[in-house]
Amino acid sequence: MCVSAQMPAPARAYNRVMLELRTPPPTIHYLPAASSPQAIRGLQAAPGPAPADGARRPAATGQHWHQSLTLVERHLSFIRRSLHAGDQLQVAGEPFRHLHLIRVGAVKSVLPSANGSLQVAGLHIQGDWCGFDGLAGGVCVCDAIAMDTSEVWTVRYELLQKTAERVPELSHDLLAAMGRQIARERDWRLALSTLPADARLADFLCHWAQALARRELRTDHITLRLTRAEIGNYLGMTLETVSRSFSRLVELALIAFDDKGRRHFAIPDVDALVAYVAAKTAMPAAPAPRRRH
Repeated sequence: MCVSAQMPAPARAYNRVMLELRTPPPTIHYLPAASSPQAIRGLQAAPGPAPADGARRPAATGQHWHQSLTLVERHLSFIRRSLHAGDQLQVAGEPFRHLHLIRVGAVKSVLPSANGSLQVAGLHIQGDWCGFDGLAGGVCVCDAIAMDTSEVWTVRYELLQKTAERVPELSHDLLAAMGRQIARERDWRLALSTLPADARLADFLCHWAQALARRELRTDHITLRLTRAEIGNYLGMTLETVSRSFSRLVELALIAFDDKGRRHFAIPDVDALVAYVAAKTAMPAAPAPRRRH
């Protein structure tokens, strides 16, 4: 059971100039209650020619994203919300009452600070839950903002708890989703502390491509609607460093831009990008301490 709702215009606009890696669908798609995985893929994957022979795709493993959608659709009442890029799904400081499941599109979590600066704290795509930041204190900590034309299912947390008591699969799915977000946070912090700038950007693109592959979406042309300043904000890099790192990955033929505006790019070989990160991760042996004479 679901109810469709149109989001009002956002109170404030974020990042209206986006780094477009693929043209979005022009309008929101309202899906019937029993949509097939093929219909979902059709909405999120960009139209276009099939990948050229020899194009590599990472293995698509794990179907947790599809399980979350199936369980919510089967057992819960929810509100189906239509969002456009820049629309707010959640506002920092408001009481925590809902969790949000991304059906189509992408949402970013942004942490506002007292001095007015914004920190990109998380990225959520199809099948991901958004809103766990409000669980601990009963207040939403982050703004949640649509990065693209999206459809989100909003569920009351109180109802979710009661339903999970009688549906063990739903309870397990929620705990697994929390665990995956903790793991992503761990990997992100590890990358910040151990990887040089070029490899940090490559690692970020690898994780994004692998997430798309698990959802059986195209990985040769990838949608990532973030400005370069936002990418730097998320990865702890300056805008200039992000630009130099992109150029370095292009020089190494690990990514390729499709046009002079550098708005559309592809990853020719995800495995090569993974190997590049792995090589940069290997730490050199520490020199032996010198003996004093």
